[in-house]
Amino acid sequence: MLLNDRFLKSCLGEAVDQTPLWLMRQAGRYLPEYNATRAKAGSFLGLAKNPAYATEVTLQPLDRYPLDAAILFSDILTIPDAMGLGLKFTVGEGPSFERPLRTEEAVRKLRVADMDQLKYVFDAVSEIRKALIQNGKQRVPLIGFSGSPWTLACYMIDGSSSDDFRHAKTMMFSRPDLLQYILDINAQSVAAYLTQQLNAGAQALMIFDTWGGMLPDVWYQKMSLASMQKVISLLPREHEGRKVPIIMFTKGGGIWLDDMAQAGADVIAIDWTMALSRARKQLLALNKPLALQGNLDPLILFSAPNKIAQQAKLLLEDLAGAPALKPGLHPLDGHIFNLGHGISQFTPPEHVTVLAETVINHSKALRSKP
Repeated sequence: MLLNDRFLKSCLGEAVDQTPLWLMRQAGRYLPEYNATRAKAGSFLGLAKNPAYATEVTLQPLDRYPLDAAILFSDILTIPDAMGLGLKFTVGEGPSFERPLRTEEAVRKLRVADMDQLKYVFDAVSEIRKALIQNGKQRVPLIGFSGSPWTLACYMIDGSSSDDFRHAKTMMFSRPDLLQYILDINAQSVAAYLTQQLNAGAQALMIFDTWGGMLPDVWYQKMSLASMQKVISLLPREHEGRKVPIIMFTKGGGIWLDDMAQAGADVIAIDWTMALSRARKQLLALNKPLALQGNLDPLILFSAPNKIAQQAKLLLEDLAGAPALKPGLHPLDGHIFNLGHGISQFTPPEHVTVLAETVINHSKALRSKP
C-alpha cells in the first residue's frame, strides 16, 4: 500500500490532487546531512557501494522536503565498472576509468556487465524499499535508474567526463561499427540492470541520456535513441500487479521530441529548452498522450525566494493553459514537476523548500479554478 501514489498516477496520465514533485540528484552535496554521511563513508564509492549508507542518503531529502518519489542513490557508471573498466573517483576531478575503450581490441573484449558485481545496488534498492515503509504503508514510490547506452559509451571511450567527448564522437564518425558494438553491449547491460532493480523493489525506471543532446541530427536517432528503444523493448512492463512507468530523458533533446515519443517510454522528461505546453501540444498532435516530466532550470534555485516561486508558477501556468492529456483530465494531470537537470551542489537547501511549497500550493490552486 502506498501512502502517496501521485507520482505513479501522473506517470500513467491519471488524475491527481496536486502536481507531484521530485528532483534529479535530490540526494546530494547541497544537503549538509548528505555530506555528513559521505564523510562517514570515507569516499563517494564507499557511500554508493554500501547499501546502508545509500539507503540513508536516499531518504534524507524525503525527510526534509514534501517530495512525491524517492530515487535510488547510485551512480550511472556502475555498469562500466562491472565490465572491468576500473572506475575511480579523484577528488576535484570526478570519475574516470583506468582502461578506456580506445582500441578495436579493447572494444571487442567488452562483454555484458556482470550483474553479480552489482549486487550492492540491488541490495540498496531492497533496503530503501523496506525503509520507505511506515506503519505498514510505503511513504512514496521508489525510482530505479541507469545511464543510457550512449551516455555510458561516452565515459567508457573517453575515460572521463569531457566538454566534447572527442574520442567517442571520433569513433562514431570513423568506426560506427565499433561504437554500435559498444551500444549493443550497453543496451543489454542496461536492460538487465534495470530489470534487477525492478525485481529488488523499484517501482518506476528512468533512463538518463545526459549526453544525447550533443549528437548531430540523424546520429542521435541512430545511436542514442535507437539504443534506448532497445532497452525499453527488453524491460518488463508490469511488476507487483501494476504497470511499471518508464521515464526517458535526453538533456538538450527537445528538438527530437517527435522521435522520442516513438521509443516506448511512458514519460518524456525534458529540460528547460522547451516549454511544457509546446511539448504537450506536439505529443497530442502525434496521438501520443504521454506524460511529461520537468523542466525548471536548476540555476533558478540561486535566485531570491520570490523569483523561484514566480518561475515555478509560470511553468505550471504555462501547462495549465495547454490541452489536457486526455478527456476529463485537468491540463496539469500527466505532469511530474522536476528540474531540467540535476540540482547544483551549491544550491541553498532552504530554496528547495520554497520550490516545493510553491508547486504544492499553486498546482492545487490552478486545479481548483473552474
